[in-house]
Amino acid sequence: MSHKIIVPIGPYHPLQEEPEFFQLYCEGEKVVDIDIIIGYNHRGIEQLSEGKHYDQVAFLVERICGICSSSHPYAFVLAVEDLFGGEQKVVPERALYIRTIVDELQRIHSHLLWLGLAGHFIGYNTVWMWAWKYREPVLDMFEMTTGNRNSYAMFKIGGVRRDLKEEDGPILKKMLDEFVPALDLFRGAVMDDPVIQARLKGVGILTRQQAIDWCVVGPTARASGINIDVRRDEPYGVYNRVDWNVVVEKEGDIFAKTVARILEMYESVRIIRQCLDKIPKGEIDAQLRDVPVGEGIGRVEAPRGECFHYIKSDGTNRPVRHKIRAPSFMNVASNKVGAVGGSISDATITLAAVDPCYCCTERVAVINKADNQKVMNGWDLIKLSQEKTERLKKELKA
Repeated sequence: MSHKIIVPIGPYHPLQEEPEFFQLYCEGEKVVDIDIIIGYNHRGIEQLSEGKHYDQVAFLVERICGICSSSHPYAFVLAVEDLFGGEQKVVPERALYIRTIVDELQRIHSHLLWLGLAGHFIGYNTVWMWAWKYREPVLDMFEMTTGNRNSYAMFKIGGVRRDLKEEDGPILKKMLDEFVPALDLFRGAVMDDPVIQARLKGVGILTRQQAIDWCVVGPTARASGINIDVRRDEPYGVYNRVDWNVVVEKEGDIFAKTVARILEMYESVRIIRQCLDKIPKGEIDAQLRDVPVGEGIGRVEAPRGECFHYIKSDGTNRPVRHKIRAPSFMNVASNKVGAVGGSISDATITLAAVDPCYCCTERVAVINKADNQKVMNGWDLIKLSQEKTERLKKELKA
């Protein structure tokens, strides 16, 4: 029998921008099992939300993730607007178009950031530098549209906080026209490069059935042949009024995930152009007040997949309960099968291939001790984790 060794990745690792712990069990260079341990970055967003009034919560959830900083506030306002009858009934037409423009600019920004980091992870630093270079005009478009390069502060219940200037439309179209050649550059650099293909094809495969079993979402699911997208399946904004395609690949490997994200950026450009052409004049805020009693949900297609927010209202100006499920919470778990069977050298890029956002993912577990019903604090949980690690080491040695 081969001797198993433990290879820890994290919680602090050069290829992870945030703390997370992956414990690989290996036989030689082959990964035969993996433990995924979360909870290093918990910030209590849901509890904080329940102590703030609804207008403040939009700013709070924007800070869940710096890259998805329109997905979370968008899902939140959709959940509250669900109590009023739904976004399509209460939000002005012009605001719907502005929301969609911001949402798609965010998708381009997020996919570019992931593409650059992926290039860096595999030693293709040219792609990394290109991605950082061409993120700048995208951030310029954000600044023109929202006034901010990150944390856009655009979404509010009933509309948006800032209007799009009439003179900015032609400028944004021109900037998009100049950005498309950059996308062509990435498409050629990745899809036609034999070295990239040799490094990524057949690596970290998540089959269609595995993707279904592990309930993955977003590009991670679509790269495994699952044709799902909240923008099309449960339309919000103006996604049902513009022409675009859901990008689906079948191979399920890291190369397919890369291709899916590159092609999705082309679709985002198409959507933004149509929104700029069709955007009507009018109000941008419905001035909604007095949130009704009830329960509402909001779903948006974040760059990483479905972002879900649940709101329970008792009629006051604060939510009674606010539940958030980010896409990485679903996708990170799929590494339990995606990383197994590959080599140690492939494990880090496989873990990164789902485009994880760990600060979106984190949850904390509270356990009652059976003897005296004492609630375990953070140090108790750390001690429990250390005891488990020592026990595993002893079992492996035996």
